[in-house]
Amino acid sequence: MKKITPFLMFESNLEEAVQFYSGIFKNMKVESLSRIGEGMVSATFHIEDQKFLAFSGGHHFKFSEAISLYINADTQEEIDDLYEKLSVGGAKQPCGWVKDKFGLSWQIIPPVLEKYLKDKDQAKAGRVMQAMLKMFKIDISKLQEAYDQN
Repeated sequence: MKKITPFLMFESNLEEAVQFYSGIFKNMKVESLSRIGEGMVSATFHIEDQKFLAFSGGHHFKFSEAISLYINADTQEEIDDLYEKLSVGGAKQPCGWVKDKFGLSWQIIPPVLEKYLKDKDQAKAGRVMQAMLKMFKIDISKLQEAYDQN
């Protein structure tokens, strides 16, 4: 097996979605677009180094939180920016999650959270988990405070 590529089935607004994501992700590259009549039927694009295939499939399928796109956001500035932009027309959700206006779920998480949660000191990891559970948008400084607490 060479590679796994996410295939996203949008209702009928694929062109709007491609434009929306292009405005958020600086390194997004559209590889191909296919149209029948005036509507976009399929698109292949890359965000960072991840390839996505997308299709306008009508109202037969809906996105759900059972599948989410996980973004490693290194800085608070990056978290703030992505959380705000992806939630426009959608919904801000707990624990760093966002549902965008197309119904696609995203997790905007700093790598340090995973590091803290895997700490061998269960008390530290537990405090970080409790702090995260109280957040909508992840706040790195509050995670750090919980981790450092004695």
